[in-house]
Amino acid sequence: MNELEFKEEAYKIVGAAMEVHAILGNGFLEAVYHEALCIEFDRRGIPYKHEEPLSIKYKDVILKKKYVPDYFCFNGIIVEVKAASNLTSDDMGQVLNYLKATG
Repeated sequence: MNELEFKEEAYKIVGAAMEVHAILGNGFLEAVYHEALCIEFDRRGIPYKHEEPLSIKYKDVILKKKYVPDYFCFNGIIVEVKAASNLTSDDMGQVLNYLKATG
């Protein structure tokens, strides 16, 4: 079995997200969770970029259109915030496409 890359960093991110959820609970718009997660990341010393564009490459050409992830943490982890009770196959497809497009 392969060791998870960024294992400790992912654990820190999940911990921060769980703290936000424990305090705010369900029912807010994504923007509320975004703001709270920025605060939690700052307090925990988690390096992140919030909604900063990432380049997408197509056949060795950088496209003009950029992908804007919710968060890009530890210079290698994409975090997408979803304010929903369940993830859909569309949500999973979106994230897989982002990962593929950004390499």
